[in-house]
Amino acid sequence: MISWINGDLVDLWQTNQKFFVLINCQGLGYEIQILESFFLKLKTNQISYKKITLWIKHIKKEDSDFLFGFTSKEQKNFFIEILSIRGVGSQIGMGILNKFSISEVINAIKTQNKKLICSVPGIGQKMSDRLVLELKSKFKDEKLFQEEKNKYVFNIKDPEINKMIEELQLTLQSLNYKNKEIKTILPIIFKEVDLLSKKENNLSFENLLKTAMNYLDNDSSNLA
Repeated sequence: MISWINGDLVDLWQTNQKFFVLINCQGLGYEIQILESFFLKLKTNQISYKKITLWIKHIKKEDSDFLFGFTSKEQKNFFIEILSIRGVGSQIGMGILNKFSISEVINAIKTQNKKLICSVPGIGQKMSDRLVLELKSKFKDEKLFQEEKNKYVFNIKDPEINKMIEELQLTLQSLNYKNKEIKTILPIIFKEVDLLSKKENNLSFENLLKTAMNYLDNDSSNLA
């Protein structure tokens, strides 16, 4: 069973609405389906590195093996929870995480926003009802998404910017920065968002990522 991988990026491609990377890990090539948001960052060089770390959900069937990769343990755990619902397959699970962040899905489940859930391709009314019913109880007492809930909260009303900051944290985690380190620079990123949003066309994921990595790398150098 493969649960985690760190290796060199060899190739990436898209097949219909599925997104893949090929990772070389100690001489073996692993074909892994990933989320669209991470795929686009790699394809457009928003993330300028070759070695990547992914949390893996390994699904073994009679005639084949499938690997699904996520930039955070929370995404992987959430994907597993989705697959536990009767009738929900891996592509539905990936479709949900391709369209929404974990916090958006959790909020939709808690508020019973079935219309939002039905907007995911392949999900009809019956499946939406089942997802809301079965997942709502899980979110009440499980600590599975503790880290997701405890992430730094910003007073930003723009959902697109909130999603950008959330993806920034996941990307930094995939680059092997520690959560404690990431938390310390989030107030700086918050100020950067405020400054860049006032300058036309200057606010982008790439700019925020560069700023965050500069601060984190400088802090590491000072500690060395």
